[in-house]
Amino acid sequence: MIMKTAFIFPGQGSQYVGMGHELFQRYRARVEPFYRRACEVLGFDLQELIFSGPEEKLKLTEFAQPAILLDSVIKFELLGQKPDYAAGHSLGEYSALVCAGILSLEDGLRLVHLRGKFMQEAVPVGQGGMLALLKLDYDKVREICAQTGTEIANYNSPEQIVISGRREAVLKAKELAEAFGSKGIELAVSAPFHSSLMKPAEERLKPEIEKIGFSAPRFPVVSTVSGEPETDPDRIKGLLCLQITAPVRWVDYVLKLKSLGVTRLVEVGPGDVLTKLSKRIDQEIEALSFAQVMKKLTREVPAPG
Repeated sequence: MIMKTAFIFPGQGSQYVGMGHELFQRYRARVEPFYRRACEVLGFDLQELIFSGPEEKLKLTEFAQPAILLDSVIKFELLGQKPDYAAGHSLGEYSALVCAGILSLEDGLRLVHLRGKFMQEAVPVGQGGMLALLKLDYDKVREICAQTGTEIANYNSPEQIVISGRREAVLKAKELAEAFGSKGIELAVSAPFHSSLMKPAEERLKPEIEKIGFSAPRFPVVSTVSGEPETDPDRIKGLLCLQITAPVRWVDYVLKLKSLGVTRLVEVGPGDVLTKLSKRIDQEIEALSFAQVMKKLTREVPAPG
């Protein structure tokens, strides 16, 4: 049996000040050009923001999204491996598309910066939010959404569902979750992603996506919208136009990858959120973070002096 690997790319909320700085110091000649290209295309010093903050600015969606994409692409390049498949959690789909060669780094950065800007302008800072509900069955979650006007945004694991909505609705949902014996954790995001509140952002981003040329992929990428590995550039473009309001069904994506013969998931980007979620979905699939894989690689190949 052929063992297959999928690279998985994290979404917003995984960013933190200082991410990638150690790699920058260790592999400066290889990674510095990526930061330079990002600064040139975006027109501001993304490298300084990533390494030095302030955290409150980096957390804003228009900055967090290009920061995470850049960090993910750099880590993909450092791994120097080609997976059989890739999948991304929300924003992470853009990282996957860049790494698969479907989008250029420059186009990817431009799109996610605009994506973040449009999403934030659809619902201003402080007026929306997202809430992770823990160990609560789908029926109870749906009941909470019906009572509060919130919407299911992410199916992250059998024990974690994330909802989106107006700030007051999210706070009410948290109270109801606790009344049901669950726990609600507010996410470190600045807008209610993957809900109908993002429709204005989706409509503004669509023409920006449509005017960019998409290339044939080096490996298939699971679409957030279809839940299937996609290879046709035109179809990928059309699906991406619908991505902002579609729920992220991470449980389904991991199980889809397993059905395709994937036995190993490698998280490429900041943190290890997807690694932990994937282990909770199916323990038969090996899930590793970038740090774990690099630790193995650096034991075998010393860093350049």
